Amino acid sequence: MSTQINFELVSPEAKLVSEPIHMAVIPGEEGQFGVMAGHASLVASLRAGIVELYKEENGDPKRIFIAGGFADVTSGNCSVLAEEAVNVNDIDTDVVQQSIKTLKHDLELAEEPADKIRLKRQIALAEAKLEAKGA
Repeated sequence: MSTQINFELVSPEAKLVSEPIHMAVIPGEEGQFGVMAGHASLVASLRAGIVELYKEENGDPKRIFIAGGFADVTSGNCSVLAEEAVNVNDIDTDVVQQSIKTLKHDLELAEEPADKIRLKRQIALAEAKLEAKGA
C-alpha cells in the first residue's frame, strides 16, 4: 500500500495544489481531521481555517488558508473544493486590516439585516485570515 495520497485543492480562481502528499490536516465543520493513504471514504463540509499539507512524515507543512468548502476523501485521493483559498505566506496583513476597517465602517452604515449579516461574515473571514497569518 502506498504511503502517499493524491491531493487536490481547487478554488473558483484556480487549482492551487495537485500533488501526492503524506498527510493533510483539514478544518472540518466538526473539527480538524487528518487524511492519509488508506483513509475511509467521506465527504465533509469545511469551515474557514488552515489546510496543512505534509509532503513527508516529519517535514514542515505547506499551509493554505481556506474560507470553507467541501472535502471528498477516498483511500487514494483527497479533493478540497474551497470557496476561497490563499497560501498563508501570501496573505498581506496590511491589506486585510484595511479591509476590516472598511467592512466595519460599512457595517455601521448598513440598515438592512441581510447586509449586516453579510458584512459580519466578511469581517469574521478577514479576521480568520489575520489569525492564520499569525498577525
